[in-house]
Amino acid sequence: MYRFLFSPRWLGWLALVVLLAGACSALGMWQLDRRDQLAATIERIEANYDRPPIRYSEGTVDFRTFNPAEEWLPIELTGTYDTANQLVVRNRPFSGRPGYEVLVPLQLADGSAVIINRGWLPIGNNEAGRPDAFPQPPEGEVTVTARIKPGEPQLDRGAPDGQIASIDLPRYEEVAGYEVQTGAYGLMSAENPAPATSPQIFPRPYLDSGPHLSYSMQWFAFGGLLFVGFGYAARQQQRTDEEETAEANGTVLATPVRRHRRPTAEEEEDAFLDARGY
Repeated sequence: MYRFLFSPRWLGWLALVVLLAGACSALGMWQLDRRDQLAATIERIEANYDRPPIRYSEGTVDFRTFNPAEEWLPIELTGTYDTANQLVVRNRPFSGRPGYEVLVPLQLADGSAVIINRGWLPIGNNEAGRPDAFPQPPEGEVTVTARIKPGEPQLDRGAPDGQIASIDLPRYEEVAGYEVQTGAYGLMSAENPAPATSPQIFPRPYLDSGPHLSYSMQWFAFGGLLFVGFGYAARQQQRTDEEETAEANGTVLATPVRRHRRPTAEEEEDAFLDARGY
């Protein structure tokens, strides 16, 4: 019984089912991993975003290193903007619109600088590849409240003068020519004095864990259904083999397979007349 399962054909089908089920399981685990990462991000935002700003202190609370537990933590810094080294990051969509992010070094009293992301600008209409206007930061001493964000990796693509491909902090230090704290940058929350115009400040992140859990359950279910389908196909093959063996031996199966067919028009008419008592 079911000896056909050991044939090369059925072993091949079983190997394919196992392979596909393994792929479904891997995709399910990937979705769970994405859910865990998103849950950790949401936890950090909820823990840090609304905390009172912490005063910048070299060696304790600064941007020289990045601690993932401190992401989104607001830091209050006092310094002077270096507008001569202002850059924009290209290809930064926001709310479905193409645009740029404006980066300016904030020079501190300790001689270093922290890169401040002052916000977003839409793509320009007057000149291709550039914003129409650059709202300038306040002159002189300014107090900035910015949230800690990690730097980004270097991208292997060029950028026009005055632009940068990503928030690559070591690269920014090379451009500026003086010490830049390269562990993290500051995402603008507020500045005092406030300028008349400024780039659009990014709103609070939308907290949603997404459908990753349901997607993972679907992938696991698909993997299980592959084995169910394989078992059903094997059962049908076994019943077919039993029928063929019985026909060859001239015997009748104890539990014959019922073959359903659609009744003919004459049979339907006879059934109607019988029901009417004719």
